[in-house]
Amino acid sequence: MKNVGGTSEYIAFLDECGDHTLDLVDKDFPLFLLATVVMRRSDYADLVVPAITRLKMKYWVHEGVNLHSLDIRKAKGPFGFLQVPSLRAGFMEKLSGLMRDLPYSLFVSAVRKDRHKDRYGENAVNPYDLALEFTLERLIHFVESENLSELPFAAEARGKNEDEALERCFYRMMSDGTNFVKGDRFKKLTCPLIFRRKFDNIAGIQLADLCAHPCARHVLLPEQSNRAFDVVNEKIYRNGGVVGWKVFP
Repeated sequence: MKNVGGTSEYIAFLDECGDHTLDLVDKDFPLFLLATVVMRRSDYADLVVPAITRLKMKYWVHEGVNLHSLDIRKAKGPFGFLQVPSLRAGFMEKLSGLMRDLPYSLFVSAVRKDRHKDRYGENAVNPYDLALEFTLERLIHFVESENLSELPFAAEARGKNEDEALERCFYRMMSDGTNFVKGDRFKKLTCPLIFRRKFDNIAGIQLADLCAHPCARHVLLPEQSNRAFDVVNEKIYRNGGVVGWKVFP
């Protein structure tokens, strides 16, 4: 199942923002957020990958640089040049244009860990599992509206144990369904889940990463100006009353 080839019309990429553990909740960032970008396979090959590569080649001598949101914000590593205000402004303008113009749909599920833990205590569900459930419940609407039978998922690898736990949760939901979506609807689909390391330099995962942090900032500080969120907000899935955005609780 994992080795399904290039037959699907669409592909999905997942990345997260924040720590999914409930053992210690950072009071300054008490949030776990899962961002999923979905796009046509042809658009990914013909538009998304080339556009991201062109941006990289404008600033570096190769395309191997990973567009990691944290490194960009902190001007770390290959993004050290962003410490120069004029260079930062130019880079961020081009990056925003990329995020605005590329063809993708965005699904975002966030769990306020502090509120979740306070409300449910020892019975609180793992935030990653919960966010994945919310995402799949909204993605099924997209899949069915597009009459799809196949949607491969690529997620950033986080470690053997964590990846295996996510894989078990993912396929359990695809078999048994969720609280709001019966398993029969998911069983009609072929949805392989694969994991890729950051050094694999997967453009789709980088795109999901770039969407995740602005959305997390908006959840935590909704009144604060957030130009990056204004851009990606236009990409959030909206169709037939279903919105690809969920914040819990």
